[in-house]
Amino acid sequence: MTLPTLFIPHGGGPCFFMDPAGGPPDPTWRPMQAYLAGLIESLPERPRAILLVSGHWEEPQATVHTGSGQPLYFDYYGFPEHTYRLRWDAPGAPDVALRAAELLSAAGFPAGEERERGWDHGVFIPMKVAVPGAEIPLAQLSLRRDLDPEAHIAMGRALAPLRDEGVLIVGSGMSFHNLRERGPHVTDRAALWDAALTDAATDPDPARRAARVAAWEALPFARFAHPREEHLLPLMVALGAGGEGPARLDHRSAVFGWAVSGYRFG
Repeated sequence: MTLPTLFIPHGGGPCFFMDPAGGPPDPTWRPMQAYLAGLIESLPERPRAILLVSGHWEEPQATVHTGSGQPLYFDYYGFPEHTYRLRWDAPGAPDVALRAAELLSAAGFPAGEERERGWDHGVFIPMKVAVPGAEIPLAQLSLRRDLDPEAHIAMGRALAPLRDEGVLIVGSGMSFHNLRERGPHVTDRAALWDAALTDAATDPDPARRAARVAAWEALPFARFAHPREEHLLPLMVALGAGGEGPARLDHRSAVFGWAVSGYRFG
């Protein structure tokens, strides 16, 4: 069975785990947490592994993590002490990482390898919600530092065969990522951006969909939503890997006046 691909919001810092007693998060984050908690169950079959590209890892060229298990990389700042002791002990998936590198190289994207870097919070925060038992192996893929949208869509296309090999391809970012802009004054602009992005990302024509999302800067309030686009680029990989299949809005919630969306392809 062919798995879909996903672009998911990963929240802000350790947002789902701010209560040291393990209670519910700030109500702001509950809809997003509920969405993530239901991800695996929503799939047509349980994946044997996950390939995840996070908005928090960039390299000069696409790079795969080939470690068999790694520590967490707490790349957030100013949060309660207990959030720096979180655990998510899923095994790595070096076979998936090497297969991804092979597919990328065959498509003209030289791929590097990395073994030491820990999983950043774009990985372990959403996956700790989606796979709390940490039983699904995971391989991480970096963004390219040039943040070229068409290149990332083409990378996704190259990785599409993994979907028939039991691997769930996940882009982890945020559809709106301007952390300095919060409050009611943001709402209208964020809503216009989100509506335009969603219309482009769910265009029923796959070629037009890819072209419209690649041209994201032409959408209303694009640079307001993304002063820098690293949190949007995982969407490009998921969209490219989704191929010719349908696309749909998979999640929408309101956070700090922002509309935040997730998408499913294929």
